[in-house]
Amino acid sequence: MPPSKKFKKSECRFCKTPLTDTFCNLGLSPLSNSYLTKEQLNKTESVYPLHTYVCKNCLLVQLEEFETPEAIFSDYAYFSSYSESWLQHAKKYVESITKRFGLNNHSQVIEIASNDGYLLQYFKQRSIPVLGIEPAANIARVAQEKGINTWVKFFGTQTAQELTVDGKQADLVLGNNVLAHVPSLNDFVEGVRIVLKKTGLFTFEFPHLLQLINQNQFDTIYHEHFSYFSFLTVQKIFAAHNLVLFDVEELPTHGGSLRIYGTHKENKERPPTEGVAALRAKEIKAGLDHLEAYLNFENKVKQVKDNLLLFLTQIKKQGKTIVGYGAPAKGNTLLNFCEIKTDFIDYTVDRSPHKQGLFLPGTHIPIFHPDKIKETHPDYLVILPWNLKEEIVQQQSHIRQWGGQFVIPIPQVEIIA
Repeated sequence: MPPSKKFKKSECRFCKTPLTDTFCNLGLSPLSNSYLTKEQLNKTESVYPLHTYVCKNCLLVQLEEFETPEAIFSDYAYFSSYSESWLQHAKKYVESITKRFGLNNHSQVIEIASNDGYLLQYFKQRSIPVLGIEPAANIARVAQEKGINTWVKFFGTQTAQELTVDGKQADLVLGNNVLAHVPSLNDFVEGVRIVLKKTGLFTFEFPHLLQLINQNQFDTIYHEHFSYFSFLTVQKIFAAHNLVLFDVEELPTHGGSLRIYGTHKENKERPPTEGVAALRAKEIKAGLDHLEAYLNFENKVKQVKDNLLLFLTQIKKQGKTIVGYGAPAKGNTLLNFCEIKTDFIDYTVDRSPHKQGLFLPGTHIPIFHPDKIKETHPDYLVILPWNLKEEIVQQQSHIRQWGGQFVIPIPQVEIIA
């Protein structure tokens, strides 16, 4: 199916260099969070190139912008609070950051892409003033119902200036899994600079490009993720706006993420930790400072596809039943690229009631409540949000009663009995 309109190659969203070098081309795909109703199944779906490039100048891996953020995020299907492990991650972060930097009831915390208040609720419990910035009105409403002050806006220089005029400058700006969702990268980072107090600090978490490459995590590539960051490149981006990264942590979340800590360049109270130099050295050792390291990834992706399809084909030939667990965006990339539809996977389930009763984009696999698994006793359960595999295996351990087994598709096919 052709894309809805033609596009030409663009330029790097950070340094404006023309994009000519392919990182990974996953073909045509619908937007990963464009879930379908039954009535939409027979209508034409819009699909777009899922083709990532690497900038030969700054080495930022990125997708071209085919759909506006307003079209993607203004009414969104992902609610953070449905993952217990993610809530625990958020709670642990709040405890750590509060203690380390002495945040109190006189501090101002601003979270960008605050979703349903999953994280700010823990600051609020400590009587620390909070403000969420969330563009999806349907999700922001849930946070507001929890009593969490939330502005329904996209973040950038304009919103930052509005906050400053309103007397809201931040001691802490944070954003989890938002940096990748920003097409206007320079405007976003400049907004962070504007809204941050002179002695304030910021933290951002995002999937680590090094782990994406090492662990074949190509399914984290989808249209909502405009950029994919190494530490080397993200350091350049913030430095261009007079913001310095003084610390960094490697996290297990989302298959391997980074949490960066930064502040104004003029703020000399935060000298760089040893972690900054150590991670730079690690990435340089992996070759991420040279273009060549990015150009072989696509071959690894094709091998994953071949192996997964071979496994599923063999299972179906044995008359076994296969269903999915989860309806994450990453799962839709995997299924559409591998052309896995209801001929392989009968259905998938998801804990979010906002997805139940709908169908996955492109593949049209139906989404049910997790109780469906107990009704049908499938032989294999494919865990699409593989980053939550420990949580899901524990929740669904009852499938072992009838000999059911778990399938982890990334970084290679793994069976858990």
